Amino acid sequence: MEFVILAVVIALVAVGVISGLVVSSRKKKQLPPAPSSTPTITPPAEPHVGEEAETPRDESRRTIEEVGLPPAEAADEQAPEAVEAPALDVPEPTAGRLVRLRARLARSQNSLGKGLLTLLSRDNLDEDTWEEIEDTLLTADVGVAPTQELVERLRERVRVLGTRTPEGLRSLLREELLTLLGTDFDRAVKTESGVDTPGVVMVVGVNGTGKTTTTGKLARVLVADGRSVVLGAADTFRAAAADQLQTWGERVGARTVRGPEGGDPASIAFDAVKEGIAEGADVVLIDTAGRLHTKTGLMDELGKVKRVVEKHGPLDEILLVLDATTGQNGLVQARVFAEVVDITGIVLTKLDGTAKGGIVIAVQRELGVPVKLIGLGEGPDDLAPFDPEAFVDALIGD
Repeated sequence: MEFVILAVVIALVAVGVISGLVVSSRKKKQLPPAPSSTPTITPPAEPHVGEEAETPRDESRRTIEEVGLPPAEAADEQAPEAVEAPALDVPEPTAGRLVRLRARLARSQNSLGKGLLTLLSRDNLDEDTWEEIEDTLLTADVGVAPTQELVERLRERVRVLGTRTPEGLRSLLREELLTLLGTDFDRAVKTESGVDTPGVVMVVGVNGTGKTTTTGKLARVLVADGRSVVLGAADTFRAAAADQLQTWGERVGARTVRGPEGGDPASIAFDAVKEGIAEGADVVLIDTAGRLHTKTGLMDELGKVKRVVEKHGPLDEILLVLDATTGQNGLVQARVFAEVVDITGIVLTKLDGTAKGGIVIAVQRELGVPVKLIGLGEGPDDLAPFDPEAFVDALIGD
């Protein structure tokens, strides 16, 4: 056993000696020598150009102007298409508008005319009948004083002339109604421009009478008559009033001068007239804010607007817009407005929506100024110049 162990030890020692000899012999080997020098690289010869070239050029050199450059590619962008302006409305001519609208007027006022003719056609025109005639007129808002005047004149003429036929009575009634309405009033809307200034029209009224709409429709009336118009949106209190007026103007090509909501209406009115002068417009229409006749501060402000506008020149028209359906309350409104500004004409709106057409007579008597325009519908061309004869004929029939 000891012999075996001794043999293993001797074998291990022998292996270690042999390994050491192998490693030592490898360390003694030399690496191959490095090259003696770096090889020299010769650059290629530079090419010769023109006269220095080995082979001369057959053609002379060209300038940059003679060298044709390829055309630049056209831009692929398309030119923006021209935006077409919206087509303008062509308002209906004012002449004959009331004739077209007469049927509406007749439907609303027919009860008044028929009622009067029925009463006048009775065999016996006693006191009770005349009282009924008087009540019919008062119910139609003709007013107390005009009613008494009309009844007295009818009684006298019927008694003196002895008129009893339906045709004769209708003729008498027509004459007396025309007398009350007044055929000698100048009912034209004054818009004659001066040498350097346009005609200026201010539109006033209480809330809810259709004032802004009336201003827009009046612009159509003037454009239909061949006038150029500038609109002044001086109603800075009601939301969207300026937008509404501008829409009306755009439909007929009328420019609208406006300011910020809640701005100074007098300043806007002044600027509108100034713009009208600069553009050489025929007419400037100024829409003012609706205001209750009981609000002293607002009524005073209306007077301020008038005074500021008159710095450019006198106002040609101040039109008061009244709702025909308000009846006698409209007279109270008219009276207060007339005290603040000099009303020159009345516009009665919604006359097709009431049977109380007598307000036409009453308001003229109250203010001493004529009804110049009447509204007989919601269409853009349903504002018509007031014609007393056409009105009375619609009232009592042909």
